[in-house]
Amino acid sequence: MSGTTQTSWRSQGELNIRESVRSFLTAAWLGWQIESNWTDPFLFAVYSVIKPIAGAAILVVMYGIITQGAFDSPLFAYIYLGNAFYIYVGSVMTGVSWAVIDDREHYKTLKYIYVAPIHVPFYLVGRGVARFLTGTISVLVTITAGVLFLNLQLDLAAVNWPMFFAALTLGIVMLASMGLVLAGVTMMIAHHVWFIGDAVAGALYLFSGAIFPLEVLPNWLRPVGFAMPLTYWLELLRRAMVGQVAASFPTLSQLTDGQLFVILIGLTVVFGFLSIIVFRWCEHQARERGLIDVVTNY
Repeated sequence: MSGTTQTSWRSQGELNIRESVRSFLTAAWLGWQIESNWTDPFLFAVYSVIKPIAGAAILVVMYGIITQGAFDSPLFAYIYLGNAFYIYVGSVMTGVSWAVIDDREHYKTLKYIYVAPIHVPFYLVGRGVARFLTGTISVLVTITAGVLFLNLQLDLAAVNWPMFFAALTLGIVMLASMGLVLAGVTMMIAHHVWFIGDAVAGALYLFSGAIFPLEVLPNWLRPVGFAMPLTYWLELLRRAMVGQVAASFPTLSQLTDGQLFVILIGLTVVFGFLSIIVFRWCEHQARERGLIDVVTNY
């Protein structure tokens, strides 16, 4: 009897894994179709190039005015790369949370997803993959523009690629977890708060050290930055790209690369568990209140 029970549990576990993978891959394909088919390929390519350059231009103009064009300074590489990689924050978090509004309000299919053999959290994370891909295009375009036109000091041969991809992977998992938290909250709010992902990303921009060291913040605000995994994630990416240039800045200069990874892994695990708890609670509340299929774009 015990052996039969163990075999049944193992089979059920394998089935759950297959369903989770299928939910993720199907949602990733669907998300890309939705994100990329709103116009013809040429216009989509032009948009993908112009949008990140226009966003980076705002930062470049402000930096140029304040420093009187000191683009050769290591500070420029520090803030430019931080701003470039921060594109992932808005892209991934918004991609996961926006899927709730997209399916519930626009296509009115969220209720059908809930009665289908789909693992909803994996489905929502899969939907965020499309935004991750478009975000990757934006990051590459931004960095390339910096190297070609703004004298960004970046030597690809000197980049620590294993460290870069390890940090990037951890960061995407962490951002997907944060996006899942926002997805749960989105289930309980009306359509006119569609900008919640961008709003949270904009608020965290101040506390992550993306464009300036946390030392410029008031003492009572700095702990917020040190508690956020984004701070350590961006620091690891910058160290992987420009080495000691990033490590010389004061905020985290006392920490080694290994210590930064340990902190980032720990915070990623914490946010992972938090995302499961918050999403399940919000999902339960949405079911109880009949919000799964409610259209609120009145």
